[in-house]
Amino acid sequence: MRILVTGGAGFIGSNLSLALEKKFPEAQIFAIDDLRSGSVENLKGFKGKFLKGKIEDKNFLKNLGTFDVIFHQAAITDTTILNKEEMFSVNVGGFENIVEILKEQGTIVYASSAGVYGNGPVPMKENQKLLPHNIYAESKVKLDEVAMKIAKEKNLTIAGLRYFNVYGPREKYKGKSASMILQLAKQMISKKRPRIFKWGEQKRDFIYVKDVVEANLKALGAGKTGIFNVGTGVATSFNKIIEILNHTLGTDFEPEYFDNPYGFYQDLTQADTTLAEKQIGFKAKWSIEEGISDYINNYVKTS
Repeated sequence: MRILVTGGAGFIGSNLSLALEKKFPEAQIFAIDDLRSGSVENLKGFKGKFLKGKIEDKNFLKNLGTFDVIFHQAAITDTTILNKEEMFSVNVGGFENIVEILKEQGTIVYASSAGVYGNGPVPMKENQKLLPHNIYAESKVKLDEVAMKIAKEKNLTIAGLRYFNVYGPREKYKGKSASMILQLAKQMISKKRPRIFKWGEQKRDFIYVKDVVEANLKALGAGKTGIFNVGTGVATSFNKIIEILNHTLGTDFEPEYFDNPYGFYQDLTQADTTLAEKQIGFKAKWSIEEGISDYINNYVKTS
């Protein structure tokens, strides 16, 4: 079996690449990345093949050969980018390109985003009205449309996973796009008060990357075409995150509140996990307290 992970040196892609090696020791696993927001450092210990290249480059992709399974994690994830042509070229056009190197009976599992829901009603369901409020989210709406159309036209198995707020090891190379959990933890480890928007009651469905990897594996095993939420179903406030970090780090920092400079901001994300549980058998295992403890004690403190 030949498996390709796009964005394979990125946050989620690297965790997935390493997990795939353990699950499928006989498979040929390729990880590709343009290193826009990833690093080869994320792939320490990876025994598969890593290649630097862009998913917008059709010639690069064709030279890779064909694949039985593609885990498509590559994307521009910086929500502050305003160049729509660039965003759509990578996030939508790149997907169309990788379809061309999938074998006839192959499977694609790709990364979508909870950003498509905007400030819609919660818990957020896959079939509700989508309210993208930035170019990144718009690109993911279009990606979902294109993916499901291609699946129908070419009779392919394609599963889209709408990630909620992912955190965990190997995200540090994302820089300002890294999770609030990492950003706040780094401030507190540096003995600074954690800074959050007034008044810290914004809530997010934070999901540990180890659960996200499991969701990808479950989607492959289920062999179902569709779009599925990947979240915990629980929303946690930023104030609560600081409380958990204080407990984990043995600190006692009070948050420093400041005005939110963004005209649009998702005040609340929370996944309805019913469809994912029913169709692909995925249910998150890590609570926010357990995930933060594992992350901080076994990865952040040691890096």
